Parts: sequence; C-alpha cells; structure tokens
Amino acid sequence: MNRTKRYSPEVRERAVRMVLEHERDYPSQWAAIGSIAQKIGCTAETLRKWVRQAERDAGKRPGLTTEERERLKALERENRELRRANEILRKASAYFAQAELDRRVK
Repeated sequence: MNRTKRYSPEVRERAVRMVLEHERDYPSQWAAIGSIAQKIGCTAETLRKWVRQAERDAGKRPGLTTEERERLKALERENRELRRANEILRKASAYFAQAELDRRVK
C-alpha cells in the first residue's frame, strides 16, 4: 500500500539547506541527496524534488516558482468554478426561454 508521509516545512527547509551546504563534500549532488535523505528518513527522489523546487525559487533553475505554482492553481480553480457557473446559467436560460415560448403558443 502506498502511504505518503507529510514532512513539516522546517524539515524540508533543513534538508534542502543541508544538501546545498554539503554537496561539495560529495562527488555529485545526487550522492549528497542520497546520503542526507537516509538521515532524515525520506526517499532520495522526494528530497531531489525539494532541492529542485528550492533552486527554481532561488532563480537558479528555469520553471515556475512556488508562488507562481500556487497562483496558477488558484486561477485554474477559479476558471473551473466560472465554467460551472456559466454552464448552469446557460441551462437555466435555455429552460426559461423554452418556457416563455411554450407560454406564448397557448
């Protein structure tokens, strides 16, 4: 069974900081990530993702920052809600238009 663990922001920040501070002590960043991931109890892939996001947030890598990702999610959520509201209004409009036509025929 797949279980996801949630790590506090403090643990994430500390782990990322450890990787960035100690990567020069290892032959590669991946080696540093693997070593530090074992020490904090997460998978190396999880820590690698945290490090990559921290690098994007710092402007060292291309891609969306955390703030931009959150803003994008909020806009997508708002867009879905507006589409739903428009669909409801479209159906209501069609219903009342049909009711008006039926009333005029009688």
